[in-house]
Amino acid sequence: MNMPLKLTNKVAVLTGATGGLGQAIAQVLSDEGMVLVLVGRNSQKLAILNQLLGGQHHYLTIDLQELQDRQYLADFCQQFKGGIQLLINNAGTSDFRSLTDMTSAEVQTILHTNLLIPIELSRLLLPQMQAKPTAQIINIGSAFGRLGFPGFSVYTASKFGLRGFSEALRRELSDSDIKVRYFAPRAIQTEMNSARVVGLNSALGNHADAPECVAKSLLRFIKHSEAAEQFLGWPERFFGRLNSFCSRLVDMGLKAKLPVINQHLSGEKP
Repeated sequence: MNMPLKLTNKVAVLTGATGGLGQAIAQVLSDEGMVLVLVGRNSQKLAILNQLLGGQHHYLTIDLQELQDRQYLADFCQQFKGGIQLLINNAGTSDFRSLTDMTSAEVQTILHTNLLIPIELSRLLLPQMQAKPTAQIINIGSAFGRLGFPGFSVYTASKFGLRGFSEALRRELSDSDIKVRYFAPRAIQTEMNSARVVGLNSALGNHADAPECVAKSLLRFIKHSEAAEQFLGWPERFFGRLNSFCSRLVDMGLKAKLPVINQHLSGEKP
């Protein structure tokens, strides 16, 4: 049995730190004694989070959509002479709408936030991670990273892409000590879910996990697991696997649910 990975005094970069899941992840990593670089766009929320964690961490108020801000993050991390132990690409966005109701700008925002930014941050921070044995890049994915779902076409595309990127980069770095891993929760009880999404989950009987529970699962994944991927939740894991080898069955199942999905997409009351 492998010994748990020791995280005390190791450096972790966490994007999307002030979101519901981000705050929960920050808490469990801080409790492990890690030195955190908390990244977000709201300076007040970042400052409050840092104080809640004890005030000993670093936080950067930057917009990762901007090239110069991503470079600023990479430059800031140069101060850690021992390198970076952990990069958690957690920042993300979603939109439950039919594709024809979305603007080009909205499509670009989802793809950029969920896929291109994790790719760019990995590229920028890899040189600093190579200085640290057993360093990990953790890309926060979704159950929709292997299961296309109506109303989430662009979000699903971004998470499928993130999973593919994680797999390819993991293999590209297989002769190094850096691990690239994909961690995929199912629905989480956060503000990212609109009222329509909450209503849809309720109508379909979909479960949503508390962010604190997801963060604890992520910590176990980081410390105790050697798996390249982890998908949370049942029956979501079952349907994801079924979709991989017999997608037609999933097509048929979701088609039967399409009237309910479309009802919530349109915002109509049941």
